[in-house]
Amino acid sequence: MPLHFRERGADDGTGRAALVFLHYFGGSGRSWEPVMEIMARRGFRCIAPDLRGFGESSNSSTDPSSYTVKGMADDVHELVRRLGLKRFVVVGHSMGGKVALSMAAQRPAGLASVALIAPSPPTPEPMSSAERARLLASCGNAAMIEETLRKITARPLPSALFDLALADTLRASAPAWRAWLEHGSREDITEQLAAVWVPASIAIGAADKNITADLVEREIVARLDRVTVVEQIAESGHLVPLEAPEATSGFIERVLA
Repeated sequence: MPLHFRERGADDGTGRAALVFLHYFGGSGRSWEPVMEIMARRGFRCIAPDLRGFGESSNSSTDPSSYTVKGMADDVHELVRRLGLKRFVVVGHSMGGKVALSMAAQRPAGLASVALIAPSPPTPEPMSSAERARLLASCGNAAMIEETLRKITARPLPSALFDLALADTLRASAPAWRAWLEHGSREDITEQLAAVWVPASIAIGAADKNITADLVEREIVARLDRVTVVEQIAESGHLVPLEAPEATSGFIERVLA
């Protein structure tokens, strides 16, 4: 499925890898804007699609069964081919991290490495039944979504970024919202990880209560052959790219170096 995407920066002719950013559940490519602005100034071409069912790609299928992790990974793979990227790094946040791993398992031509930010694990994401029910009920409910945004961040977002995150979440399609909570977040893609041959690096928010260091070590690091960096970003919760864009950009640059 063709994805809407935004782009910052340009190929500088040095052979430097382009950066393909995949967003969190409920977000869109816009959630990467603060990081992309920094990385574009530093000479990187940055591309951030709205994944199937989210952002301006939200007018996708109304069939919940079409919103699989592999389906989203296939969409990104097709976008990379369509853009003719010769060398690129996939940077996936939360849901986008699980999609990035699935895409890496396809071994797309030109993929240099994977950077995961507070990634949803390849195994079923730990979530209580009560929290899952609350999130399901919050689809399209501004007050409940505001509550979630405050709950998953360790520091108050600037008002413009908070409003952006709220607006993005409100425009997510209901089938995609339900599909991730009922199926995608529960999918077990561990068998695919044996095919991931590129190096992977991981950063988490030090104050993230859900994607913790223990979870990452147990469910991701232990299952990948080439994890090169694992970092914690101070004073950040789950929305690391919005809470700490400078620190996130620094992590990506260290990975690329």
